[in-house]
Amino acid sequence: MLIITTLLTLGVILVNGWTDAPNAIATCVSTRAMKPGAAVLMAAVFNLIGVVTMTLINKSVAETIYNMVDFGNDPRSALIALCAALVAIVVWATLAWWFGIPTSESHALIAGLSGAAISINHSFEGINGSQWLKVIYGLGLSTILGFIMGFVVVKIVESIFKGIDRNKTTGFFEKGQIAGGAAMAFMHGAQDGQKFIGVLLLGMALSQGQAEAGAVVVPLWMMVLCALVMGLGTSIGGYRIIKAVGMDMVKLTKYQGFSADLAAAFCLLLSSLTGVPVSTTHTKTTAIMGVGAARHIKRVNWSVVREMVLTWVLTFPGCGALGFLMAKLFERIF
Repeated sequence: MLIITTLLTLGVILVNGWTDAPNAIATCVSTRAMKPGAAVLMAAVFNLIGVVTMTLINKSVAETIYNMVDFGNDPRSALIALCAALVAIVVWATLAWWFGIPTSESHALIAGLSGAAISINHSFEGINGSQWLKVIYGLGLSTILGFIMGFVVVKIVESIFKGIDRNKTTGFFEKGQIAGGAAMAFMHGAQDGQKFIGVLLLGMALSQGQAEAGAVVVPLWMMVLCALVMGLGTSIGGYRIIKAVGMDMVKLTKYQGFSADLAAAFCLLLSSLTGVPVSTTHTKTTAIMGVGAARHIKRVNWSVVREMVLTWVLTFPGCGALGFLMAKLFERIF
């Protein structure tokens, strides 16, 4: 059961790599500051550094995910529910990737686990309300703060470089975008890496017959494994998401891409240090929207935005229902 749970969790991390992690490098690739291959390699390295560094400094995001749901007192039933939730998350994320829509793996993870917990307990008693509130706060924070910070940062950058010839700033912003992409990859690892570490820890505890959540101790090998699998996922299928976020939604120049990365990285750093699990997808895409809207509201391709928002809205009920149904199905089969 431990092997099965671990493989399913790694499957979810792999899917996160090709559907969520590409957001971190979308802008530096779309503005041609970096080639896709080099950007993917950079993302993999800084995802690893982000996972290790932030977990050592503050592992409260992993703790939130670990303690968010209660699958009951029977470890076997709890493992069945956890595996069902992980399958539901992979199915949901793969469908979103197929259509090139950057869904939030964070919210798919939370919804799938919650749906399975409700199914296995036959009630809402399996949901830890205090931890769920952190998720709701994170949803609002990543959406609103990302847009505002993107708008404000690009205005500040425009003011600072107002009297300087645009051609003379190209090199600076190209290097700045590479640094910004690295910062975003670092923060993606710090946020999403911890979330999946929380799931791995939960699976390990349940497979050892420990039904109740205990103290969270994260081994180094687990951090490295999560980062490597995430990087592999980005290299396999990340370009669809890079195109949707970095090219289709808003046409960005190098200084705008730099501003979006800076704004999003700041929001993710603030969230990670305060222990609030937020969506890196929401944060990055809303920061890009804010940057585009600062220039002119028509600079944003709102039809692409509508598709993204619709996917975000449907993730909680859709993936939650999928987790619920998968848990019912797995109960009958196993």
